[in-house]
Amino acid sequence: MVEVYYHDNKDTAENFTEAHNSGESISLDKLGSIGVIYKNITSIDELNKLASQRDYKNRDVVNLDLAAFNNDIDAYNAKMKQFYKEHYHEDEEIRYITAGEGYFDVRDKNDRWIRTKLVANDLLILPAGIYHRFTLTDDLKQVTAIRLFKDEPKWEAINRDSGITSAAREEYASSIAV
Repeated sequence: MVEVYYHDNKDTAENFTEAHNSGESISLDKLGSIGVIYKNITSIDELNKLASQRDYKNRDVVNLDLAAFNNDIDAYNAKMKQFYKEHYHEDEEIRYITAGEGYFDVRDKNDRWIRTKLVANDLLILPAGIYHRFTLTDDLKQVTAIRLFKDEPKWEAINRDSGITSAAREEYASSIAV
């Protein structure tokens, strides 16, 4: 079963791939209350059915590990730091893990980090406008994921520290207002 819990907020630039489990578990219902959907998908047929239901027409596969960066540790570390920088997207984000493992962190209604550890067959849907970040786990440092897109594949992150607030962010914030 997927692990979902509050992050302990004790991460640093050096240890953000560690579990950082506060010991306070989060239910999938609570995750759902902020618009995040978790599913365990065990076949490509199930994935195709979900893609059809949600009107996703395109996909790609991303592999993150040191080998994907030609063993260039500096390039690898730069990409991991980029993914871990708090951001949102103007489109829904769907990630289906086919191998390896990683952490998705999302902000709850009170701006606390919720950490979700995803492994093979886990699928996470993040609503447009939600602040989040991603990192690999300290144990494995590898993940392969299928990314689904409604249109052409794109990945434009709007970093929180940029101060930019798009319509997608405003709509999301309004949808979870306390």
